[in-house]
Amino acid sequence: MQLSHEILTLRTKHPFAIARGGASQWRVVWVRVTDDDGVEGWGEAAPSKFYGETAESVVAALGLFAPLIAQADPWSTENVENELNRVIRFNGAAKSAVSAALHDLAGKRLGVPLYKLWGLDPARAPLSSFTIGIGSEGEIRRKIAEAEPYPILKIKLGCAEDEMIIRTARDAAPDKLLRVDANAAWSHKHALDMIEVLAECGVEYVEQPLPAHDLEGMRFVRDRSPLPIIADESCVVASDIPKLVGVVDGINIKLAKCGGLREAMKMISAARAHGMLVMMGCMIESSLGIAAAAHMAPLLDYADLDGAALLANDPFSGPTIEGGNIVMPNAPGLGVQRV
Repeated sequence: MQLSHEILTLRTKHPFAIARGGASQWRVVWVRVTDDDGVEGWGEAAPSKFYGETAESVVAALGLFAPLIAQADPWSTENVENELNRVIRFNGAAKSAVSAALHDLAGKRLGVPLYKLWGLDPARAPLSSFTIGIGSEGEIRRKIAEAEPYPILKIKLGCAEDEMIIRTARDAAPDKLLRVDANAAWSHKHALDMIEVLAECGVEYVEQPLPAHDLEGMRFVRDRSPLPIIADESCVVASDIPKLVGVVDGINIKLAKCGGLREAMKMISAARAHGMLVMMGCMIESSLGIAAAAHMAPLLDYADLDGAALLANDPFSGPTIEGGNIVMPNAPGLGVQRV
């Protein structure tokens, strides 16, 4: 097999801001695995600055992976993902793209969508939320008005205007389900103060209120919170889950964070074994990047797979989340086409 790539620039409809900053353009890497007879499997790497990744670091990692892929059995996805982890410990985005491409190739070979390969029923997928990034009161109201078809909104907090943002969101969307992501920006005291406001506003849960390393702080907040606490930055791979038992109520999996579809399946199993809630999120990604996660959606309690829905220029077509409903194409593999 041959490994190839192309860097693509995605643009969001609005500048997308979270507690760590924001941007309007995002560079992703389109990864292709081509078998000897020309059949291709596709994946997408969405690098995260938080994890020290860039499009260039993805390309460098792919250069390390290429000799391995050249000799690999395309059906041995478990072995290949283990070898990717051996070659490089970090850069989950690059590894997840190769993983998605191998699974896409397998689905195409068998002529079935990936969810059928796993024995899943897409009708059991939860609704996806739609994310409202940090902004002024006017911006929040405009974004919520544009998100009218979506019954669940995920509100980004982690700035000096948190209370204004959540109260504005509730006023602008009085009947919608609200979820909150603080992106590790709060202190213990501020988290508890804000959670009182969030509970008053009818928020469903709070994602990553404290810095990733502060597990005892997360336990402190969770023990006193009337709302469930979901770990994102504190939970990267399956081996992180046992230490989160009793610390949080659930985990947020991202393929670009954990490094592959096989690892994500292990995370789901580990979380379920400990009685934890399971959510899957995304980065700013095209429909190609979202597709791999969308095929796993029937296994989730919560989904936040709106990365492509936030774009002004999606170079691919595949699953959609219009109205929050995750609709999967019935084409083989990931079911994604280049537009």
